Amino acid sequence: MPAHFTRRSLIRGITAATAVASLATGLAACGGDSDAATTTSAAKTGEVVVGQVSNGAATQTTIKVSEVKSISAELPDSVKKSGKLVIGEGALPAGFPPLAYVGSDQKTLTGSEPDLGRLVAAVFGLKPEIQNATWENMFVGIDSGKVDVAFSNVTDTEERKKKYEFASYRQDNLAFTVPKKSTWNFDGDYENLAGKTVSVSAGTNQEKILLEWKKKLESEGKKLTVKYFQDSNSVYLALSSGKIDAYLGPNPGIAYHNKQTENTPNATRTAGTYSGAGASLQGLIAATAKKDSGLAKPLADAINYLIENGQYAQWLKAYNLSNEAVAKSEVNPPGLPLDNS
Repeated sequence: MPAHFTRRSLIRGITAATAVASLATGLAACGGDSDAATTTSAAKTGEVVVGQVSNGAATQTTIKVSEVKSISAELPDSVKKSGKLVIGEGALPAGFPPLAYVGSDQKTLTGSEPDLGRLVAAVFGLKPEIQNATWENMFVGIDSGKVDVAFSNVTDTEERKKKYEFASYRQDNLAFTVPKKSTWNFDGDYENLAGKTVSVSAGTNQEKILLEWKKKLESEGKKLTVKYFQDSNSVYLALSSGKIDAYLGPNPGIAYHNKQTENTPNATRTAGTYSGAGASLQGLIAATAKKDSGLAKPLADAINYLIENGQYAQWLKAYNLSNEAVAKSEVNPPGLPLDNS
């Protein structure tokens, strides 16, 4: 995630979701004293349970996956000899469900990101060790060699490639959320916003994109009304009361909110997604390792094994993130350009 746009956007978007359906227990536990380490392993050999203690953010799913020796053989000797894969998360102090946060047992770091790390570790035949840190200290851990790889919603950028290498695993998307009963869909076309009233958080990447669409529509003699609210409760109250037609925010936060409200009178749904990188490039989230560590290729191969054999789809479905699937993990794919990263 770009630190100045997408990460702030993500946190604001997910804060909006938690305002309606809070993971109070997990979030309270995540504000620990320092960079905490949480170690978990599969329920039994050949299985990884995703969505454990997720407090409703995911459907707990047991996924069968065992070591693939042809892939684990690609790992650097230092990682193979350690017997573990040290996975970095930048989820302190508050966590960001459904991606990474302390679960309802008040100790296990759960969420889609650490769970993918656990699946990849299983392909490598290694024990996963999750190191939870602040966002900045997660990168310090990679730089120092204390962390092998970060699975923490890190956006692939050309700026970051100066220090890190990547294996992509998820699209970096924004999403529109609407009341479940709404028939409106974005369909990837800004023209469909004509005549609509949309809320967005100020100072975010999604605001930048939405205001660009507003300007285009105005040049065509059409109107898009953009509204801002002081807090998340106000956004969702406006949505449920019909004062706004849609809210634009980071897709994971929208997916989380949809999941939490699905059986309530104020249920919402996703009405379309859009690349967080804008029209010219599909933004990508990637596993992040130190440059020249030799980890990017085995990470990509492990993720591609999971894609080809169905475990990747199971993981995304468990977290309601299927709309961020990639067809293939790539090593160092084109990232956000230097003037936008």
